[in-house]
Amino acid sequence: MEEKDIHSELASIRSLMERSSRFLSLSGLSGVMAGIYALIGASIGYSIVTKKYGSLTISDSYSDNSLVYHQLLLIASAILLLSVLTCLLLSIRQAKKKGENYWNPVSKRLISSMAIPLFTGGLFIIILLLKAEYNLIASACLIFYGLSLISASQYTFSDVKWLGFCQITLGLLAALIPEYGLILWALGFGVLHIIYGTFMHFKYNR
Repeated sequence: MEEKDIHSELASIRSLMERSSRFLSLSGLSGVMAGIYALIGASIGYSIVTKKYGSLTISDSYSDNSLVYHQLLLIASAILLLSVLTCLLLSIRQAKKKGENYWNPVSKRLISSMAIPLFTGGLFIIILLLKAEYNLIASACLIFYGLSLISASQYTFSDVKWLGFCQITLGLLAALIPEYGLILWALGFGVLHIIYGTFMHFKYNR
């Protein structure tokens, strides 16, 4: 057997093994759309904050205002729902385009690996709400989402973990300077998602 044939066969085996252990039909466009949703939501949230406080600077802390935070949390929940639905629809379409089964053992492991930190984060955020610790909510959203991405990266593209590390970093910054929590949330869920989604689309989905 020629060396060229050996390399080709090894590449085919490696590709088959990768497809059997990783879900490779995640849509980069879903990341872009999630980022756009987040930026729209953040702009609405920003208008809510500035309408009450006039501006959003280091001297303007809205962290003790429960009404403002409940409004922001409602917006974030709507964005999450839209993002999840968009990701599911576009990833299913991507899988069908590749002739792959989108609901398989690997995709189930991917979802379960994300669900654990997300569910834990959700409970933690509820506890923060009950204790009126509103200034840590943006930080918790970013940190637990980042942890879920790192956990899920073992079942999909390894690039996902770098997005997770960036989200955690922004989450820690949001805990340090909660007055800028909304801006850091917008950077994490908005700007980073658009950058990541664009990169993933041109690298894997074209």
